[in-house]
Amino acid sequence: MSTMSDGGLAPPAGSKPGVPFATRLIDGYILREISKPLLASLAVVLVALLLERLLRLFDLLAHRGGAFDLIIRMAANLVPHYLGLALPAAFFISIFVVVAKFGDDNELDALQSSGLSIRRIARPFLWLGVALAVFSVALFGFIQPYSRYGYRALYHLVTNAAWDATVTEVSFIDAGEGVTISADHVDPTGRQLEGVFVHQRREAADWVTTAARGTIAADLEKGKLLLTLEDGEQMQVPRPRADGTMPEARTLRFGKMTLDRDFTLAAPPYRPRGNSERELTLPELLRERNDPASLLPRDRLASEFHARLVRAFSLPLMPLLAVPMGMAAKRARRGQGVALAALILVVYHHSIQLGESLADLGRAHPAFGVWVPFALFAALSIWVFEKSQKRPGDNPLNHGLELIDRVMNGAMRFLPKWRKKKAGAA
Repeated sequence: MSTMSDGGLAPPAGSKPGVPFATRLIDGYILREISKPLLASLAVVLVALLLERLLRLFDLLAHRGGAFDLIIRMAANLVPHYLGLALPAAFFISIFVVVAKFGDDNELDALQSSGLSIRRIARPFLWLGVALAVFSVALFGFIQPYSRYGYRALYHLVTNAAWDATVTEVSFIDAGEGVTISADHVDPTGRQLEGVFVHQRREAADWVTTAARGTIAADLEKGKLLLTLEDGEQMQVPRPRADGTMPEARTLRFGKMTLDRDFTLAAPPYRPRGNSERELTLPELLRERNDPASLLPRDRLASEFHARLVRAFSLPLMPLLAVPMGMAAKRARRGQGVALAALILVVYHHSIQLGESLADLGRAHPAFGVWVPFALFAALSIWVFEKSQKRPGDNPLNHGLELIDRVMNGAMRFLPKWRKKKAGAA
């Protein structure tokens, strides 16, 4: 049982020596507070991104066919990609929201009054950033390459899946090898047809066949597709000769005819992993870059390697900028703070992409193109954080938020005047 000593709360038995119990409680409280918005924002962003992609995947499934579980597996392979996009922004905004909430509830003042500096308050955020950076190295360096290849392999399977030897009513079915089949009426099995139309594209001529009835049968053992037609007519439409003359078309009436072609349900195999630098893990990127026989450009391999490390190592820098921004954002400035944070992150993200593109084109050194934006972002974050420690109530971001305030207020005052002027002119 803990006891009071020197007016404070004594640590419980078994606690680590040298670490004040109260500060460890504060660290746990801060981490619990940030975990809620962080998990919520990640969930919202992932669901929003996946829903948009799922709609396109279901549209693909409707046009190409395939099992429903393929769509679920494709969506699961997209999660690491979208998680990598959402994690930096979610982490930054979560810190901003938590620190701004502490300021609104006067918890920040209470923590500082108890003797905790801004640096000490930010320590849990920094350690969480380090943990997320380690996770991001695994995510960008090992998980995403395999999930990206898995998605492309499944997409290939769906788009190149063999026809299942069934016909949908009033639709044109590509049966492969230049054969197109359509029917006005189809039974529930998709094999008994009425009002059949068949178009066969060959080297010398096009063959157009119509029939009152038809039956499709697939012999998987022999690898043959049999289309038996009854009471129909077949027309051969030849292509023009080399001298420009047109051969005579021929027409054949029949009572029963069977058309056959090779058939298989197996989709063509997909290529091995590693055709793209984005499908390679970090060790594989280094190995390919040092391999003289590699078919991938060395600059592209190097820029991909450095860009993954930069995106992971950026996470520990986020608290250095988000904590001062949260302190500067009062309740009335919460929206302006989020807008400024989004602007900073978007500019930083596109700067890294620009560096990658320049490196891919050979116009910049791969390391220089992506590490320079990182160095500038790190310098900005450290400078703002150090300034906020010296003058917590007047850090450099206050001026940026005040400028956004003035611009927005000016725009809001100008808008009614502009509307009245426009209405008067009308």
